[in-house]
This record gives sequence, C-alpha cells and structure tokens, in this order.
Amino acid sequence: MKILCVGTLVFAAHLFLSLEFIGGYWIDRGVAIKGESSSFSSSSSPSTFTYSNDLINEVKKECSVTLKSASQLRIEDRRAFSIKEELFFVNGDWEQDVGAYPILPFDDSGLSGNSSRAPLRLVSFWITDVDRSHRLKKSVFVSGLLTMGITVNGMFSEKPYEGSHQFEIWPDHTQLSISFQGVYSESNQNGGERVLCLLGNTMLPSRESDDANPWQWVKNSNYHNNQPPLLQDDRILLILRYPMTFSLTHRVIQGRMISLNPKSNAKHFDEVRIASQLGKAAHYEFGSEKIVAKSCNPYPYQDGFLNGSTEIYKGAGFCRILEESGGQAFTIVPNWRCNSTDDFCSRLGPFAVDEEIRASDGSFKDVKLYMQDIKCEQTSAQGKSSARVAAVFRAVSPSENQHTAERRSGPSNMTLAAEGIWKSSTGQLCMAGCLGIGDSEGSECKSRICLYIPTSFSIKQRSIVLGSFFSLKTDSISFFPLAFEKLVQPTELWNYFKTANPYYSYSKIDLAGVILEKNEPFSFRSVIKKSLLQFPKLEDAESYLVSLSVLSEDLTLHVSAHPDPLPKSRSLRVDLQMEILSLGPLFGRYWSSQNSSSTEDRVPYRTKAVYTERQLLLNVSAQLSFPRKAYSNFSVIFLEGLYDPHVGKMYLVGCRDIRASWKILFESMDLEAGLDCLIEVVISYPPTTDRWLVDPTAKISISSQRNEDDPLHFDSIKLETFPILYRQQREDLLSRRGIEGILRVLTLSLAISCILSQLFYIKHNVDSVAFVSLVMLGVQAMGYSLPLITGAEAVFKRVASESTEVSSYNLERSQWIHVIDYTVKLLVMVSFLLTLRLLQKVWKSRIRLLMRAPLEPHRVPSDKKVLLTTLSIHLIGYLIVLIIHSVKTSQASLQTRLYYDSVDDSHTSPVWETKLEEYVGLAHDFFLLPQVIGNLLWQIDSHPLRKLYYVGITIVRLLPHLYDYTKSPSPNPYFVEEYEFVNPNWDFYSKFGDVAIPLSAVLLAIVVYIQQRWGYEKLSQSLRLGQCKLLPSSSRAYERLPSKPTEAELVSGVNGTPGLDKENDGED
Repeated sequence: MKILCVGTLVFAAHLFLSLEFIGGYWIDRGVAIKGESSSFSSSSSPSTFTYSNDLINEVKKECSVTLKSASQLRIEDRRAFSIKEELFFVNGDWEQDVGAYPILPFDDSGLSGNSSRAPLRLVSFWITDVDRSHRLKKSVFVSGLLTMGITVNGMFSEKPYEGSHQFEIWPDHTQLSISFQGVYSESNQNGGERVLCLLGNTMLPSRESDDANPWQWVKNSNYHNNQPPLLQDDRILLILRYPMTFSLTHRVIQGRMISLNPKSNAKHFDEVRIASQLGKAAHYEFGSEKIVAKSCNPYPYQDGFLNGSTEIYKGAGFCRILEESGGQAFTIVPNWRCNSTDDFCSRLGPFAVDEEIRASDGSFKDVKLYMQDIKCEQTSAQGKSSARVAAVFRAVSPSENQHTAERRSGPSNMTLAAEGIWKSSTGQLCMAGCLGIGDSEGSECKSRICLYIPTSFSIKQRSIVLGSFFSLKTDSISFFPLAFEKLVQPTELWNYFKTANPYYSYSKIDLAGVILEKNEPFSFRSVIKKSLLQFPKLEDAESYLVSLSVLSEDLTLHVSAHPDPLPKSRSLRVDLQMEILSLGPLFGRYWSSQNSSSTEDRVPYRTKAVYTERQLLLNVSAQLSFPRKAYSNFSVIFLEGLYDPHVGKMYLVGCRDIRASWKILFESMDLEAGLDCLIEVVISYPPTTDRWLVDPTAKISISSQRNEDDPLHFDSIKLETFPILYRQQREDLLSRRGIEGILRVLTLSLAISCILSQLFYIKHNVDSVAFVSLVMLGVQAMGYSLPLITGAEAVFKRVASESTEVSSYNLERSQWIHVIDYTVKLLVMVSFLLTLRLLQKVWKSRIRLLMRAPLEPHRVPSDKKVLLTTLSIHLIGYLIVLIIHSVKTSQASLQTRLYYDSVDDSHTSPVWETKLEEYVGLAHDFFLLPQVIGNLLWQIDSHPLRKLYYVGITIVRLLPHLYDYTKSPSPNPYFVEEYEFVNPNWDFYSKFGDVAIPLSAVLLAIVVYIQQRWGYEKLSQSLRLGQCKLLPSSSRAYERLPSKPTEAELVSGVNGTPGLDKENDGED
C-alpha cells in the first residue's frame, strides 16, 4: 500500500509538471512549437517561434527538482520580466576539479618561461530572450548565452554576436559559447532565490583517448590553421541561483554546469562551478545595520586619523566623489609602523597572500586595490548629511593584468564585500567587511574599513582618497591595520571638488632655499643667462590665479628622457611625467571664478617691470613619476620647493614612497610618515625665447642625501628630456601650420598655371613638342602622385609627431586647417592630371613622327638614353648620401634609434628607406636634369619648353627651401618638419641643403635657357677648351621632321596614311 501511495504521488507530480509545460510557449532564436494556452497567459500576441515537445519534456525531466521547490509568481509581480536587465553577470569565476574530463584546453605557448602570470578562468552570462506573451504559475520561459574561457589578458565583457564561433582558441586564450534555453523560477529557500534551470547546446572541443594528456592536438603548432576537433553536444545542464534581494550577506551568484552524458561518452565533462556577484543593474538593499553597528560602534571609530591635521571632506557631494574613484587602482601602503613577527607584519590585511605577495616581505610593491560596484545613497536633513554605502574591495596581485582584474566579479579570498555609513559631522565612512563568498549569518564579516576624502594636502599627504582595514578578530589570525590610498592628480581635481576648496600646506620651503643656495652660486654665466634668456614666468592675465594656472601648464612635463650624458652602451629611453600640484596659492588648475576665494583673485593681473629676487620665487609642489618603472628604487617622487623664473629652475625636496621590507622601514628612524624625504631634485627648464641658442630640453637631477651604506641610499640620476614645447609655442605652431597651408595653396596654384601655360604653348609650337623629355614629365608626375598615395600633401608637407607634448589631434582641431588640407589635396590632384595630359601630348607627337618616317626612327627623339643616364646619376647620388650619412652621423643615428624613435621597433623605418624618401624629393627638385640631358643628346635647335613653365616650376620647387632657410627656428626640433620629402633635421637636408639645392636647380634652369636660346650648333661652337670642342659637332640624326605632311606625301601617300595624319593633326 505504501509503495502504491508513493507511486501515485510521483505520477501526480509528473502529470502536474507536464500540464504546466504544455500550457505555454517556448521561445528561442528560430524554433517554435505551440502548446495549449495557460490560464495565466497575457492577452499579448503569441510568440512567432516555439520548441518541440521533445525539448519541453527534456527540460521537464531535468529541472523537476528546481520546479518542485518553486513558489508561485504573482500576476502583478514584474520581477520575472526584468530578469533580462538584472540577472546577467560578466567576468565571474569558474572552476573545475582536476579530473579525467576537463571541458576546455589551454595553449600556454605564449607565456614566457619566467612569467608568473597565471591564466584566469572567467565566465559571463546574459539573458537573451524572455517570453513576455505567456508565462506559467511558477516559471517563465527564457533563453540565454554563456561564454566561458581561460585567458591571460582577455575578458568576456561583450556578448558574442549571432553567428560567431562557438569555440575559439589561440595562444593564451580559449573561449567557448553555449546557447541555453530553460525556465526562470523563484524559491523561498536560502532566504529567497531566483533560479535559472537551462539546457545548453554547443560545439565542445574533443578530447583524445589518453587521459593523462587529453589535449595533445593543442600542442600541434598548426592547430590554428586547421579546424579543431569539435563535438556537437546538446546535453548540458546549467543551474544558476541568484539572491532574491542583494545585500551584504546575500550578494553572491552561484551556479553549476554539468554534463548529462554518461562518463563513457566522449562529450562528458566534470562539473563546472560558477560564482559571481551582483552587476551594476542589480538593486541593492541596505539592511545589515546590526553587522555595521557591531563593526563601527562607537561611531566614529577612533583610528587616529580624525585627530590629525588633515582636513576631511564633509560636503553634500560625498557619493559623487566616491563613485568617481571607483574603477581606479588604490595603492597599498607598506606596514612601516608594524613591529611584530614577520608573518604578522607581512599579511595583506584581511586578504589572502599568494607567493608573489609574500615575496614582497611586507612592502606590497605593485599590489593594487580596487573598489568595485559602489552603491551610495546620500540624504540630507536639517543641514546635516549622511550616506549609506556598499562596495566590494578587490586586492590584485602584481602579476595579474590590472585592466582585467578591475572588471572581474567573482568572489574569492581576495575580495571583501562591505557596507557602512558616512556622516558629514565627522567625514568618516565606516564599513563592515565580509571576506569571500560569506554566509547569511555574517560570520565572515570580521573586518572594519575606515575611509576618508581629504581636502588638505602636503608633501606627506598626497591622497585624494585614503583608508585602512582593521581586524575585528582577537585570535592569532588577525592582521596589522592595512592602509590604502589613491594619489591625487591635478587634472582630476575638477571631477572631485566642484564646490569644495582644497588647499596645499608647504612645509619644506626652508630646505628648498638651502638647495637653491647650493646649486645656484653667483657667476658671470648666470648673470648673462638672466639678462639674455627668458624662461617660463607669470604673464598678464585676467586674474592672478589664471596667470598661475597658465604657468603650471608650462611647467608640467609629459615627455621622454635619456641619461645625461648619453651612455656609450645601448640604453632604453625613460618616460616621465611631471605634474604640478600647486603653484603659489593655486592648488590644481584654475577653471572658473568658482575657484576664487577672494575679490582680489578676480582682478586682472599685470606683471611688473621690476621684481625683487624674493618676489620672483614661487612656492611649488609637484609629483614626478615614471610610468614604465624605469627605476627599481622608486616610481613616484613627491616634490616641494621653489621655482626661480629668472633662470627657469626648480629647487625641490623630494619624498619617495619606499617599497622595502617592513623590517627596513621600521628600523629607519628618519622616515616621515613612511616616506624617504632625504632627496634633492633640481629641474632646469629651457628658455621660451632664443631657443636656437640653447637646446629646448629640460634637465632633471635626482640625488639621495643618505650615506652610501644606508639601505635606502640610491645613486644619483641625471636625465635630459626630449625637446619640449610651451603653451605659446604650441599656439604658434598651429598658426604656423595655417600660414604654411596658405603658402602650399599659392605655390600649387602657381604650378598649375605654369603647366597650363605649357599646354597652350605646345598648341602653337607643334614642331618642338616631341623634344620635351618624357622622363622629366614622369619625374614630376611621380612627385605629385606619391603625396596622394602616402598622404604627404605636396609642398610644405609636415609629418605629425608622436610626441606627447603636441599631438596631431590638437593641431588639426581647427576646421579652417581641414579646409586648407583638402584644398591642397585637390590642387595636387589637378597638377598630377595636367602633367599626365602634357605627357600624353608629347607621346602622341612622337607617334605621329614615327608614322611619317617609319624608315628613319632614329630621327624621332627617344628617352631611353635619357632615362639610363638620369637613373645612373641619381643612383650615384643616392649612394653618396648613404655614405655621408653613415660616416658623419653614425653616432647621431644611434642616438636617434635608441632614444627618439618610438618604443615599438615596428614603427622604426630603416635608414635606407628614410633616405630614399628624401632623395625622391631631391629628384623632383632637379626635374630639369632629364631635359638638359635630352637637349644634349637630341641636339635641339628649338624651344620645347616655355620659359614661364620651367622657370615657374623651378621657383615652386625652391620656395620650400627658401622658406625653411629664412623662417624662425623650429619650436621643437624633434617635431619633424618635412618639405616635399626633405627633412631639414637630417644630414644633407639641412641649412646647407637649403642653399645648395636651390643653387643647383637654378643652374639647371639657366642651362635649359641657354640650350634653347643658342641651339646645339652655336653651343658646340662656343664651348671650347683651347682648340678642343667640349661637345661633338651636330649631326642630322635628330634633324627635326616637319610636323605636317608635305605636299608630295599627301599625293603619293609615301611614308604615311594621309587620313590618319589629318586625324592626328585635328587632335591637337
């Protein structure tokens, strides 16, 4: 009887589930089957596609346990229809126990042998469709897409597009996409859950029979050229469980993906476990007051910071400032005050410590902290403000990709979920922290976080956000308070403090004065320097703060540098950033009158004619950083001191963030707030005027004042930057480009006029058309066509520099410059087409001559010898240029290759290629050379070229050189300026070239003039060396043929076809 009752209950349950599934529609991307309408369906139109009954029965069978525990979905409950926006997650974590059935291979051939970066197992999921037309009592039909993979530097933040590959693999990256269909339901279990039960379909990578090495085919170097072995699998079950409401103790998304195939099947894989946290669209409910109160009682927590001298932000924009800091890396501060065991002082607060972090010995070098998924609700009442805040803190190991880590969402022992309160009365944000996945009871919430936003800054306080982790445990697994901070950047201050007025407190000015006296003794050279040269200084402006802000911009450096002096051995260049934090009373930059605190700041500022030495000196604070970690001793130096505009020098005291072991830090008794401030820095800026007298480079000297046996001592560093531009010079550069653009338009217009005049000229001088050199016209056509192909816009062509000081974007912002550039391109195209038309005229003229005298082809001008002679001359000239370059500028070439080229060697052009480009421009300058050679070979006695043509084109070709010679020096010698493929900063194309090339071109024009004026006969008689003629006597080989047929030819038809002759004559 008991067995019968149990059997009856099971049958009834299956019947109920069958009726539930049949009474609805199953929606997906193109397959559909109808069922009977449910009493809970809406009145909207049915879906276009449904699924087969076989698939419905399969889901009914595999998801029966999930649906049994499902609660009823109320008709007014709209949560079911918001799941597409709420229940997705990206870059969660997945794991699989090491077994005989892994699901994905990984190609680690791209990892270097000494790389400590471990591959990440990431997974993302999206709801792609929800059946809004029909739903059941306890479930709604949905479809989804899951992307999982193993990657070193990649992410899965973007949903794959339809039709993309389901499985992809390349070195350091594997990814698999699976399409799912199933049901969404809700349950009261575990404090309330939202559950997805889905069946998947994909192409799985095939394993080999060897269990010890199932991915042998991945080791084949040619696998990426062939289709990897794949197996179609539609027996995949995915179950995802979401908290009904996200809170501090219920914020983890957990799931598992299992294969429904038996282990004997090649498609079977071991269970995959998935974990993530709430996304940006998920609603967070603040409800952990008991846990927060326990962690922050009494509030505010006395952590020693509130009683300090640092001012704290207490305004109404706390949430906005905190959210601005989200997604940006925080720096972990070493435990320099810790004095306990090595194990205790080396702990990374509440987070786990891997081998790489442990190896830092408490310095936490390159360990980062991210504040993710910030939820902040701020309210105000009776003049007071408070906020509730929730976030996730994620610690990142040095070897992990920072960009990927910031977007990960999986919970682990490196993540800390936090919730807390902030009050404007104290400015302290106190939060309770729960490590890893946590539990509903909050048993893992054993950490306190105190966070502040300072508004006062000094050389020892450079943080825009700072805080600490405190342990609430009293046992042996507690930790020393772990501090973190985010350094301030002047360009970011506007985003943070739109209403508050942060300020800087100077404390090292007296020490900076000592450095000034030591490094600037009185000398005759300094007197001359002050009298002749001008350096960045305060200028007339609408207010004093504006003048300070403009000067701060000029003193800011974002540039590369090299050791000074240059070492003989190869040395990579150093990238550095020098940010001015404050100058005088100005902190950051001056944006508007909102920054002003007094009426005096709004009064127009005018510089004085005479200043005392003390009035010229300006207090300054700055931050010198090396982004590429060029030096192991430091990556950032905080600076404070004096700037002397008389000589353009800063005399600064430096403090560096030491990344040594906690023992060394604790034993160094002369540290200031954990910083080494025994550093002297002197920065020399180039002058703003007379830059041709002094290299436009800044020089930086960094030296330690510690004894050599001190573990914190470092060798002195001297750097010289690449040439820099000041603000006014950047504006002049933009203005200069506009002027040069107008000159390009004018010179090209002149060239077009000259070509048109030659076309009109040959219409009336048909007898001499054939004696125009085709090689000469070809050289010109090539000169016009190459700019169109390469983007070098003809005359006065300027190549955009990759310098960070002046970007091509800034130079091309002006619309009128764009108009000029397009006009130049149009004129270059017109010049090219007119030159081709001229070449066509000459070619047809020679064809007509050949047809009229087929038995005497030698009487028709030919460019074969002209071409060979011209090529030989230019080849010899090109080789000479290469030889001169290699002999005279080998050291300069080495320095350029080592320091001034891009860091990426793929952008560095070979020397021969650069020289070839330059020599093409030279050949265009000497375009008359083929005509001179042809005139000698053909022994002309006519005028094939119009004087306006060859003289005008010569002038056009020489104007860039004359302009380069007469213009003021370049504001930045390394901002490459090329003129018709001629770079004045390289070897032959210098000031000497600007004189030699025009003289040579003018000489060629004079020779052409003499050849056409005198004729070959007179020229050969005149050119003698004693009794010896320099030119051979003229012959009848190239005696001109009549351009029109003679009367005898027309009658007899000898040597030609009259009809064709008339046709050709009419063509002219």
